[in-house]
Amino acid sequence: MPSQRLKLLSANIQAGSSTRRYSDYATRSWSHVLPAGRKRDMLDTIARLAGEHDIVGLQESDPGSWRSGFTNQTHYLAEQGGFDYWSHQPNRRVGSVASSANGLLSKLEPVEVSDHPLPGRISGRGVLTARFGEGDSGLTIAVAHLSLGAQSRRSQLSFIAELLHDHPNAVLMGDFNCPPDRPEMDILYRGTNLQPPACAVHTFPSWKPQRAIDHILVTSSLRCEGMRAMPAAFSDHLALSVELEVPEAALAR
Repeated sequence: MPSQRLKLLSANIQAGSSTRRYSDYATRSWSHVLPAGRKRDMLDTIARLAGEHDIVGLQESDPGSWRSGFTNQTHYLAEQGGFDYWSHQPNRRVGSVASSANGLLSKLEPVEVSDHPLPGRISGRGVLTARFGEGDSGLTIAVAHLSLGAQSRRSQLSFIAELLHDHPNAVLMGDFNCPPDRPEMDILYRGTNLQPPACAVHTFPSWKPQRAIDHILVTSSLRCEGMRAMPAAFSDHLALSVELEVPEAALAR
């Protein structure tokens, strides 16, 4: 069957902030609410990495608040990375001081983009979906940032499973805040055709990766190879990159 190869990237960019050690969470906490620091330089570094890919999912991208200098970071990365198409899903806002969003950058034109709030004990999480190609067999890309608590993740994964259960060509990527073998992840594997990763790639913390909590999951109809982690500037997460082989029929318009 004819196929097309795409390069995908998932990155929690921590709103362009820099965290290089655990103590930075305390000593550099100001960077999460103030527009100071070298955030524009960080974004430029991330844009160069993103630009090497065809589709990029972002987490913790500031949609334009005080801490980002009122810059929509997803839009900025799209312009600097050479992406014609972009979308974002603002989720959590702390007044006008700080805000966070899922984002999607693409060099392919999506047929449809949708955003969905996720359930959870504390509101402010979501999943952003984009469909490429017409019909039920079109390629669906979903970007999510799940909660820290297992109970909230369970309800969120149930929601995502319902959302993707009838999509044969699907990708779910993002910051799951848990490894792929957690019990709640079985909800996803049972309810969709998404597969557990062949090997867990450690992405957190970025300066000494010990936990595999960022994932790019694909359905069995898609073939991925070359999964690797790489720095997203000085975010506390490493980004995940993968090459995906997609049936041409899934991209047909």
